[in-house]
Amino acid sequence: MSSDVNLGRIKAKLLERKRQLEEQLESLYKEKVTDDQVQDVGDQALSSTMESLRNSLQETEREEYLRITRALQMIDEGAYGICVDCGQPISEKRLNSFPNASRCLVCQEAFEEGKTPG
Repeated sequence: MSSDVNLGRIKAKLLERKRQLEEQLESLYKEKVTDDQVQDVGDQALSSTMESLRNSLQETEREEYLRITRALQMIDEGAYGICVDCGQPISEKRLNSFPNASRCLVCQEAFEEGKTPG
């Protein structure tokens, strides 16, 4: 972990985003897609589409929440800012832009392309 990176600022940013995600996930979980009235075929199709969209949003936010939780744990363990694939420091610029990053840019690009880094 580069000593130049302001861990306090990054941790505060992660905690704030975690709080926002908790609120959004709770809201999505409680939100009803239909009003329980009799629906025609069009209403049923719309309800089904809205339910799929809500589930997709919920999954995306849940994945981000897990990445944030993992980053906070790494800060506490003193392992934050080290690439999980190559073990090299993650750049300060990347951590400031993506505080929950667990890979350096090279390894992240390789991961997204389905390749092994190195």
